[in-house]
Amino acid sequence: MSLLSYRALEDQDEPLKRPLSAPARSRTIGVLSFDPSPYGKATVLSGIHDATRENDYCVIIADMRVPGRRSWRDGVRWLRRLAVDGILVLAPPRDVIELLAETSLNVPVVVVGALPQDVLSAVTSDHYAGAAAATRHLLQLGHDSVFHIAGHFDTTERGSRLAGWRDTLLAAGAEVPAAIPGDGSSERGYELGRRLAARPDVTAIFAASDQMALGVLRALSEARRRVPEEVSVIGFGGIPEGEFFKPPLTTVRQNFAEMGRRGAELLRAEIEVSRVAGVHETIPADLILRSSTAAPV
Repeated sequence: MSLLSYRALEDQDEPLKRPLSAPARSRTIGVLSFDPSPYGKATVLSGIHDATRENDYCVIIADMRVPGRRSWRDGVRWLRRLAVDGILVLAPPRDVIELLAETSLNVPVVVVGALPQDVLSAVTSDHYAGAAAATRHLLQLGHDSVFHIAGHFDTTERGSRLAGWRDTLLAAGAEVPAAIPGDGSSERGYELGRRLAARPDVTAIFAASDQMALGVLRALSEARRRVPEEVSVIGFGGIPEGEFFKPPLTTVRQNFAEMGRRGAELLRAEIEVSRVAGVHETIPADLILRSSTAAPV
């Protein structure tokens, strides 16, 4: 897999809708990435690498260091000037999905790790089912309810995880506490974990990322709330380090490598077969049971 790095373009207002001349197929795929998770991004790229290598494609990566529509427009423009045959977009925020949906790029585009509008093809994890499985596990252990620290407000998967958590509580006739806004970071998890640790009615916490779950675990430890005897904790993502948290973290593991592989295969199909865009594929997310969850004492 050939890799090129993205260099910010000069300040220009060149419209993306302008047709760009390009030779016949270059057998090159562009990747636009602004995934803040090093593990998730690296594993998705590994899956893309496996799929493109099997089919003799090269990959050019534009790594967006600064979020925002302008940054993404520059990245797309740069890739189009390099005559890529198609573009994979990794974990774009909502405003970028809107930009991609409303723009004619003259090449196929597939979103990986987020759920866009119907006009764009996408591969994503089953966030709804994963959140539902995490919540159901805690209820089946005997917890009266589950408190949820949600992900970043600007991500599409946030709504799916919220819905999976809420619907499962409602179906069980359990109380539905207000979701707590998070941002995916350990720092935010620690801050919110300190608040939850002070509440004796909190016996189960489902965090929308493993990083936030790590912060929660530290906050509970400092407050002398034992995990899992007094409070059970579940994360989301499946980072390898979760196995070495104290205690080892129960989590919903996303198959990032499979998402990358399927995204690359879907893009190749749209390039070579001219398949109609708007195909959505969902990769199962697996509940991994470890020592951070147990029946309440």
